[in-house]
Amino acid sequence: MQMAVSQDVPTSQITGMIISAAIQVHRRLGPGLLESAYKACVAHELEKRGLFVERQKAVPVTYESVRLECGFRADLVVERRVVVELKCKEQTHPVDHAQLLSHMRLLGLHVGLLINFHVVLLKDGITRVVDHYVEETTSLGPGI
Repeated sequence: MQMAVSQDVPTSQITGMIISAAIQVHRRLGPGLLESAYKACVAHELEKRGLFVERQKAVPVTYESVRLECGFRADLVVERRVVVELKCKEQTHPVDHAQLLSHMRLLGLHVGLLINFHVVLLKDGITRVVDHYVEETTSLGPGI
């Protein structure tokens, strides 16, 4: 079982390690494989580097204090701090960003990476997302 990195390590350093691992995998394998291959390889690289990685992490939805298991899954959650969504497509779309943001909010995490492996240079396929969303409550109810 992998031990988590110290909480003293900044999240930015963890995202740097994730990006470095993804670049290494992309350099070795190149574009054109299935997402599942990249997920397995990136997770393996991260674990080799001593990071705690949860694969296919369940993302529950809580609605009116009821926890619902809807089948949502985050590709990778690293160190219980960073959500990583991996894609293999010509280009990412707004719905991919929305999916990552939704997973981040439902898991209560504020940092995520969207990594698209279907590019020549991986740096062109990486998007870092930071969410400082705080739901406002009014007399009419949350978010109204």
